[in-house]
Amino acid sequence: MISIKSFVFNEIAANCFVLYDDTRDCVIVDPGCNCEREQEKLKAFIEGNSLKPAFVINTHGHFDHIFGNAWVKRYFQCPVIMHPEDLELIQHADKYAGLFGFEIEKQPLPDRFVIHGDHLQFGSSQLDIIHVPGHSPGSVCLYSNESRFVICGDVLFNGSIGRSDLPGGNHFLLVQGIREKLLILPRDTVVWPGHGPHTTIGHEYDTNPFLN
Repeated sequence: MISIKSFVFNEIAANCFVLYDDTRDCVIVDPGCNCEREQEKLKAFIEGNSLKPAFVINTHGHFDHIFGNAWVKRYFQCPVIMHPEDLELIQHADKYAGLFGFEIEKQPLPDRFVIHGDHLQFGSSQLDIIHVPGHSPGSVCLYSNESRFVICGDVLFNGSIGRSDLPGGNHFLLVQGIREKLLILPRDTVVWPGHGPHTTIGHEYDTNPFLN
């Protein structure tokens, strides 16, 4: 079974997750830490629990979710993984961050790409990649059937969905992807979004006003 530790980082309150199992291998999802205090908080949890990061994976390439990519890669010596269609967002993260009044250091290019249907292994666990474009071209969700959760970045929120008015956004694709790829998951699947509190597939299926 996979355990989940969540953090809220940076001024945009992006959720970061550390996933780990009994092997002590772990995965860092969306390290949005953009100051030393937040970096120390993430480091203290990982080292305090004797965890070994296998890789970093970004649910998408928006700057608030990748602030800490460069630092995490340097400090933990682990690769960075994302979907290829968000490569341009990584390459020009400084420009996009600047439009919103933020500064971000030059980020490393991904070491590996994943696409829909891929499986990522760490420790004794597996994450299934679900590509749901619309918030960004390369937005992916990370699904664990065994542990009954999905980490979905800015695709699906508690009572809402991701915005589609940023470059590369597409409202139709976003809603279609949520309905066809996420709402088909078991109703008790816990949804961990990129911002805000968690929810469940069943709750969003029944009540989300953007999907009903």
